[in-house]
Amino acid sequence: MKIATYNVNGIKARLPRLLEWLDETKPDVVCLQELKSSDETFPESDVRGAGYGAIWHGQKGFNGVAILARGADPVEVRRGLDGEPEDEHSRYVEADVFGVRVASIYLPNGNPQPGPKFDYKLRWMRRLQQRAQEILAEEVPAVLAGDYNVIPTDEDVFSVQAMANDALMQPESRAEFRTLCFQGWTDAIRTRHPVGPIWTFWDYQAGAWQRDAGFRIDHLLLSPQAADRLVDANVDKSYRGREKASDHAATWIVLND
Repeated sequence: MKIATYNVNGIKARLPRLLEWLDETKPDVVCLQELKSSDETFPESDVRGAGYGAIWHGQKGFNGVAILARGADPVEVRRGLDGEPEDEHSRYVEADVFGVRVASIYLPNGNPQPGPKFDYKLRWMRRLQQRAQEILAEEVPAVLAGDYNVIPTDEDVFSVQAMANDALMQPESRAEFRTLCFQGWTDAIRTRHPVGPIWTFWDYQAGAWQRDAGFRIDHLLLSPQAADRLVDANVDKSYRGREKASDHAATWIVLND
C-alpha cells in the first residue's frame, strides 16, 4: 500500500499537476494540504474521475486538508482537534482507509515569531499530541501525514543560518515535534534515509529550486503497527520542477500487506 502526503498549495490552481501525479504514480491513499478551497468548491468530480474517493475539510482561500483513496471512499473518523472550540482553521482530518488510520495534517506555520501566531502553532502541536496519544492507545496501524511546518534537525535544511529565525526551526517547535515522536511514532523518511539531505519543499523565491535550497517539513509518522510494515519511503522530487508546480513535492511510504 502506497500512502502519500502532498501540500498542493491551492488545489484548483494545481489541479492539472495533481491529476497528472495521481495518474503517473497511482498512490493508494493521498493526504492533501493547503487546499485553499471551500467545501463547496472542492473539485470532487475531477478527483473521482481520476479514480479516487475523497473526504475533505475545506476553508476558502487558505488552509484545507483532504484524504483520497484509490477506488474507495475513506471513512471519516474526525475533523479538527479538540482543545480550542473557537479555532476555525481547517487543518486536520482523519479517516480509516484500507485498514489503516490516516490523518492529513496542515500544522500552523507560526511566523512571525515570537508572537500570537507562534503561540498558536505550539498550542496546536500540543493538541495534536493529545489526539496522537489517543490513536496509539487504539493499537491500530496509523499514519500521521502532512505538512508539519517543522524542520526537525539541522540536517533537514539547506542552510541553518538562513532559517535560524524562522518559526519552522525554533527550539520550541522542534521540542514539540520530538515530544510527538517520542510517544512512539516513527519518522518514515529518516528510517529509510537516515543521513543526508532529502528535501520536500523549495521556496518559489530566490531560485531555491534551481539551487536545491530546500528543507524537509512534510512528514509521515507511523504507529508501531504501521512501522512494522514499512517497506520504502521517498520524495517525488522531480514533480517540483514541472510547470506551475506546488512548492512542495509529494512524500510517500509503502507498507506491506
